[in-house]
Amino acid sequence: MLIATAGNGSSAASSANSAPSPSLPGADSAAPSSVPAAGPRDTSQHWWRDAVIYQVYVRSFLDTTGDGIGDLAGVRTGLPYLKKLGVDGIWLSPFYPSPQHDHGYDVADYRDVDPVYGDLAEFDLLVADAHRLGLKVLLDIVPNHCSSEHPWFRAALADGPGSAARSLFHFADGRGPDGELPPNNWRAMFGGPAWSRVKEAGARSEAATGQWYLHMFTPEQPDLNWRNPAVAADFEDVLRFWLDRGVDGFRIDVAAGLFKHPELPDSPDPAADERTRDSVNPLAWNQPEVHQVWREWRALCEEYTARDGRDRLLVGEVSVRTPSEQAAYVRPDELHQAFFFHLLTARWDIDTFRRVITEALTDIAGTGSTVTWVLNNHDQVRTVTRYATEPGGGTEGIAAGAGGGLGPARARAAALLMLALPGAAYVYQGEELGLPEVVDLPDEVLTDPIYHRTGSREHIRDGCRVPLPWSGHASPFGFTSGTDAARPWLPQPDWFAEHATDRALADTRSFWHLYREGLQLRRSLPQLGEGTLRWLDSPPQVLAFVRGDGLVCAVNFGTEPVSAPVPGLPLLASGDCPAGTLPGSTAAWWMHAPDAP
Repeated sequence: MLIATAGNGSSAASSANSAPSPSLPGADSAAPSSVPAAGPRDTSQHWWRDAVIYQVYVRSFLDTTGDGIGDLAGVRTGLPYLKKLGVDGIWLSPFYPSPQHDHGYDVADYRDVDPVYGDLAEFDLLVADAHRLGLKVLLDIVPNHCSSEHPWFRAALADGPGSAARSLFHFADGRGPDGELPPNNWRAMFGGPAWSRVKEAGARSEAATGQWYLHMFTPEQPDLNWRNPAVAADFEDVLRFWLDRGVDGFRIDVAAGLFKHPELPDSPDPAADERTRDSVNPLAWNQPEVHQVWREWRALCEEYTARDGRDRLLVGEVSVRTPSEQAAYVRPDELHQAFFFHLLTARWDIDTFRRVITEALTDIAGTGSTVTWVLNNHDQVRTVTRYATEPGGGTEGIAAGAGGGLGPARARAAALLMLALPGAAYVYQGEELGLPEVVDLPDEVLTDPIYHRTGSREHIRDGCRVPLPWSGHASPFGFTSGTDAARPWLPQPDWFAEHATDRALADTRSFWHLYREGLQLRRSLPQLGEGTLRWLDSPPQVLAFVRGDGLVCAVNFGTEPVSAPVPGLPLLASGDCPAGTLPGSTAAWWMHAPDAP
């Protein structure tokens, strides 16, 4: 899974108190619907246990300044749209000051807003508006590494070997004659060696002949040394800074990272991370000491909850091999939740889906937490394209705008399945529009450091980060406006017009309406959300289960229609679903009265 502090947090008081000016499709009051009105949530329940959170990739959501880059004011403008969609909150991708080598996951100051996205005053307005609409706000925190332009790292370069500043990172002497070889054989996830050599201050040679520092992603993202107590103390202060501004929790980047093996030995498979683009190296990830950090962060969140009764959430990006390993991160005194990536990576196959769902409900829910389901995020090929290009998906390879074949039908069915499962769910922006991956971006516009480090387009992430289409028939599709507006930071293809929000809202058969109706039913029906699941006997290629006292969900993983498990028309279906029939690549929900005893 690609995983993706000095400063006083000052900001210019430039944000207006009025709402940002652009108007968006769906930002008006909710239109009438045949779906039952959403009832109030049980306030005695921890809100996060069955919440549906919308991931906002700020850079690509909506641009209000005309520079071609999304911003916090754009997110604020889009809040009524998200409220109408029916989500419970938003997770914001990093917006901190950053040189943007990895689009904000290289943080130079954890206590401020990058001017390209706005300022702290605009952030405060965003939080206030979200809370007025009943939406939670989660921030993306990046504790494994920082930016090479962070004041700590600059001081480490200036102060030299043996300094206190260097002890905040992983600096080490090289091996071999004159230390010309890296301290160990590790490779970086984004390509190349995991070590870079520095030129020491005052050195006569212009060559880098000094110590080496560790970076498990790129040289611009030096890994912090969490064995130094000063790192933990500073991050506690960072969390308090944002909690004091009213945020409802944090998504934690690389939550299985932070600590490395204390001796930094050679790896038996040094290229594993680079080869898989995942955190595989057992010496660099999933070290036992990381759990104490999450216990301390959980205690800090509980401190704030004790003051006002509002839960603050910690949800981790925990990329580990098995659900049982993930369960260790969501024990009652650690993270509240961790993304269950095994559903995201499951191929379109009934046995695979049933296995990963069963493992999640056994291992994760067994800790007292709830499973946090996810089908996509800012690091993955979009769901429509991923399912279209799997065997039997109806396409050969990944073609431009690959949304044909069975991709859209499978993506719709998977969405309805995910919303029916017990626990929480996260939806990546654009999934509600059925956006396919943009796979034919020209080389010259690619920004992903994976491409620039390796020269290969394999695993690059730009294609799922193209700015959203809001309206119209040509780029910028309402993403940015004004006569002098810059082009979107990544080019939008012409076929984005078919997926624009204004069209989606007008078409009651669109992905958007499927998500909205599913979210409304999830909120209004007591059988959905947190609870239990019981598998049902079903025909081959059909996955079926019952929630509570009679909500049946069934998914036909095959291509041919079969008899439906429940008579009559469904409450909701991902495609055409006549009474008594479940077509191929389709999911449906029914209410079915339980048999009398």
